Amino acid sequence: MIGQAVQTALRQDGHTVDWVRDGSAADTALTTGRFDLVLLDLGLPGRDGIAVLRAMRSRKDATPVLIVTARDEVQDRVAGLDAGADDYLVKPFDLDELGARIRALLRRSAGRGEAVFMHRGVRIDPASREVTRNGEPVTLSPREFAVLEALMLRPGAILSRAQLEDRLYGWDESVESNAVEVYIHGLRRKLGHDFIQNVRGVGYFVPKGDGQEGG
Repeated sequence: MIGQAVQTALRQDGHTVDWVRDGSAADTALTTGRFDLVLLDLGLPGRDGIAVLRAMRSRKDATPVLIVTARDEVQDRVAGLDAGADDYLVKPFDLDELGARIRALLRRSAGRGEAVFMHRGVRIDPASREVTRNGEPVTLSPREFAVLEALMLRPGAILSRAQLEDRLYGWDESVESNAVEVYIHGLRRKLGHDFIQNVRGVGYFVPKGDGQEGG
């Protein structure tokens, strides 16, 4: 029930969520897929969450990990953090706090400290999901927002079509063949044609410079 509630809440916040229910399935998912962040319960059937975490770190997998568990003893928190977790949240928890911790970990993994991103006149607030251009509100669809957020987290970094599709679609969703191009086209129309650029056959990026700053 908690897993279903978390999945629903995160999807409503615009995240793409894949959910597995035991340690062995988690191992398989983490060794075969790419993720921006892992929410990890410790009391998993089949294989304990700490074992899953240690296996990740032994593979040099630096994906941020937020432990979400009912184990609230100090030694449990210490064990989780020492095994390689980036944060620790005890059940029951508030979904708003979970969302804030996720945003903080994503910022940190992208090397950014600011909560609001500004670049070339475009301002994006991941918490409120508000976007403005030169101070004027811009209305984006949830998936347009997801593409823009991914690109603005790391200006200058090229994201391939496959990487953007991973951010837009979960395992249980069919991927439309030209979906990324459609969302890029919509963003360029709303933010300016040159705001997002592409390297043919490689991917898309937001150019560095020209007023990149935090807010």
